[in-house]
Amino acid sequence: MTKNIPFSVLELALISQDNDAAETLQKTKKVAQLADSLGYKRFWLAEHHNMAHVASTATVVLIGYIAGQTQNIRVGSGGIMLPNHAPLIIAEQFGTLEILYPNRIDLGLGRAPGTDGLTAQAIRKDFFEQSQRFPQNVTALQEFLSEDNATAKVRAFPAEGTKVPIWILGSSMDSAALAAAKGLPYAFAGHFAPKQMHQAFEFYRNNFEPSEFLDAPKTMACVNAIAADTDKEAEKLSTSLTQMFLNLIRNDRRPLQPPLDSMDGIMSEEEHFHVNQMTACSFVGSKNKVAVELEQFMDYTKIDELMITSPIFDHEDKLKSIRIMKEVMDIINKK
Repeated sequence: MTKNIPFSVLELALISQDNDAAETLQKTKKVAQLADSLGYKRFWLAEHHNMAHVASTATVVLIGYIAGQTQNIRVGSGGIMLPNHAPLIIAEQFGTLEILYPNRIDLGLGRAPGTDGLTAQAIRKDFFEQSQRFPQNVTALQEFLSEDNATAKVRAFPAEGTKVPIWILGSSMDSAALAAAKGLPYAFAGHFAPKQMHQAFEFYRNNFEPSEFLDAPKTMACVNAIAADTDKEAEKLSTSLTQMFLNLIRNDRRPLQPPLDSMDGIMSEEEHFHVNQMTACSFVGSKNKVAVELEQFMDYTKIDELMITSPIFDHEDKLKSIRIMKEVMDIINKK
């Protein structure tokens, strides 16, 4: 097994029932500060739109805020949905962040809209065309960030030469192929679409082309992780995650719900099947249980880094889970 695998945090800034955006963003700051103090490597924020209970819509603004409230942890996007934006603007924004917080900014890029079709059209009328141009737009973004762009007629001041690290994010073979062809690190969204993860990682490694950015494949998996003192307690906390995906399937937009004693009788067989598919990469339990299961997962996937997301209703329970996951990390990496 690969030793000393870094752990990181993906945060969706989910608004819980009876909370608002202001409270949620303060809680997000506290989660980031805790992860920073515990030695987590990265803290990434996701771009979503037209979701009343997600507070990370202005992702770049929030990345700057979190970077300013932390000391060492790398802060970035998991991810920026590039078809929503002009590459020049993203280069300017992330280059500026890199200047403000040197060697602490990551730029994870995705192809999806991060929202529904109608909202995607409201963000950018030619979204579909831009999604098809994703590889070309990644290249354009790289050019804007490079020193070689100094002689171009269109330049990304003050981002030029900042060399912000770019990751390709995805949940399919298309993203794996692009990351391999461009010689970029690859992060897979196992926390909601794990079906093709192993196949995508294998394709990426087998087809990786070394680049000026990376000389060997580099993979990261994002998974759900909910830890507590006991397996039973963690299982109860995880019912908020289950309800979140159930409501997504039902198109029932609700804030993150309180945990339940049992999910019995709440889902149909078909709903249960779909929720299980989406949450197959979830690690729920006490410290020792999660450590054993995660180590097996890492051995199987051969990942270089792990990112966790923890949709837990109560803020103190979430902070505790982050602390326990640090202990899990230490158990695994000390073997």
